[in-house]
Amino acid sequence: MAKVKVGLVQMSCVADKAANIEKAKAKIIEAAEKGAQIVCLQELFSSLYFCDVEAHTNFSLAEAIPGPTTSEFQALAEKYKVVIIASLFEKRAPGLYHNTTAVIDADGSYLGKYRKQHIPDDPGYYEKFYFTPGDEGYKVFKTKFANIGVLICWDQWYPEAARITALKGAEILFYPTAIGWDVNEENDDINCEQYQAWQTIQRSHAIANGVHVVSVNRVGREADQQFWGGSFVANPFGTVVYQASHDQELVHVQKIDTELTGQYRSVWPFLRDRRIDTYEPITKRFLE
Repeated sequence: MAKVKVGLVQMSCVADKAANIEKAKAKIIEAAEKGAQIVCLQELFSSLYFCDVEAHTNFSLAEAIPGPTTSEFQALAEKYKVVIIASLFEKRAPGLYHNTTAVIDADGSYLGKYRKQHIPDDPGYYEKFYFTPGDEGYKVFKTKFANIGVLICWDQWYPEAARITALKGAEILFYPTAIGWDVNEENDDINCEQYQAWQTIQRSHAIANGVHVVSVNRVGREADQQFWGGSFVANPFGTVVYQASHDQELVHVQKIDTELTGQYRSVWPFLRDRRIDTYEPITKRFLE
């Protein structure tokens, strides 16, 4: 299908996992009733962003994928005929955990998962304590409505991830995200610069690969982080066709025309002119 309606769910979270899941389900239904065909939730939507601290008790939030939450969403997807992109804390085995997004098709079938490849370790974002990097590569999911690529938050800063996923056939790149400002370092200029950098790098992925980018962030104050919302959709030349509020929960449905990929790639033939014979150095950690 060339014309696809994409639902973005930008929401705040609480400490009660069950309450967050019920809230997300209600917002998926809202998106479906607004005409959404693919609905994307934010990163780790079922809990507070627990990676602000290193605490072993937080491992109790993890679950199997597929598992109880994906089962609930499979029933919801089948009932409302929507694709659901759900970011969860995965327990793969005792002592082995991933930051993972499950993709469920519009008939309720479980299509698979993508495990976050790039894991940050910064003040307030101690993800290396919790997550093992993904080891199954980049993924494209053939849903009823479009072939979609899913990357997760810190992945969005790396052009290699977007390029590989696009080359594998993704028509739309989705980025479930959890990123915000440190409330102890509030500075309007710095905040603006950080958000603009975050959006600009993702818009560049849209341009370089000729695909739509959909980035869905969380919102609200959690401990020392003010999550900046600002979820957005960019077209295949990086134009922002929708941008959300920085401080409000919302459900937005955006119509996307995936045929624009062919149009932009023909006029701006970046893929044609790639010099793949010159790119071997990119596989090195650093060039002396």
